[in-house]
Amino acid sequence: MTQTNIKADWIAVDWGTSNMRAWAMSASGSVLAEGSSDQGMGKLDRDGFEPALLAVVGDWLDGPTTVVACGMVGSRQGWIEAPYAKTPCATLPDGLVQAPTKHPDLTVQVIPGIMQRDPADVMRGEETQISGFLARNKNWDGVICLPGTHTKWVHVSADEVVSFQTFMTGELFHVIATQTVLRHSVAAEGWDDAAFTNGMETAMARPERLAARLFSLRAEGLLHELKGDTARAQLSGLLIGAELAGAKPYWLGQQIAVIGDSNLSKLYVAALATQHVPATQVNATAVTLAGLAKAYRRLKG
Repeated sequence: MTQTNIKADWIAVDWGTSNMRAWAMSASGSVLAEGSSDQGMGKLDRDGFEPALLAVVGDWLDGPTTVVACGMVGSRQGWIEAPYAKTPCATLPDGLVQAPTKHPDLTVQVIPGIMQRDPADVMRGEETQISGFLARNKNWDGVICLPGTHTKWVHVSADEVVSFQTFMTGELFHVIATQTVLRHSVAAEGWDDAAFTNGMETAMARPERLAARLFSLRAEGLLHELKGDTARAQLSGLLIGAELAGAKPYWLGQQIAVIGDSNLSKLYVAALATQHVPATQVNATAVTLAGLAKAYRRLKG
């Protein structure tokens, strides 16, 4: 739902594949109102973006208004493709791209993503969160973890993205739990902290045996009546443990920030703690807004 009777000085938008979030902003950077929609990039053709945006923010317009947007709205399948900046690069890339609009009072500027040629990798939206985090934590160097469907580990130094790596752990969890033989063993909800830790430590110790350990969850359900919530937690632990093993060159000996306030982000913080690696958990919305505000200030000079 969108709040009305609000007039924005500018509008911040985080537009992903599944959803869109928007905030009416004051000139000083405070939030006046917020709205959201399930009209993500994946549901829209190019002509559908402006109507979807106006359905959420239209009541906030009072004369010429600039929208600064990040995320998949700038992808090849989005409103307009915003070219990738190449690592190493500034955490907030230069060169915002203006999307075509028909509304006379609407100007939409899209933040570019970041690419890495070798090994090949890309991000869209995370660069804005990283930039916002650094805007709130001056001179911070280290590694930022952004858990999600595709979790990213990003090495930042001197306000630049040095390198990054993406792990499809969240998507693998969903597919394995719902579309493989383990769908008969893994509950749709519920949790077991001890099972998560056991799975995570098992995978970290022997990541090469991950595929075998996954099938063991099915066998343990058949032979030893392993509970569905225990299997769910252990599956998560196995996959996150394998990810931590693969990402070890990033987090070992580094200062770590985990962006996100979801239960998934808490799992990453807990998993790192078992390796005696403290991590600071950061509110994702706050740093997204800080990054969008930084882009708006740069645009206005």
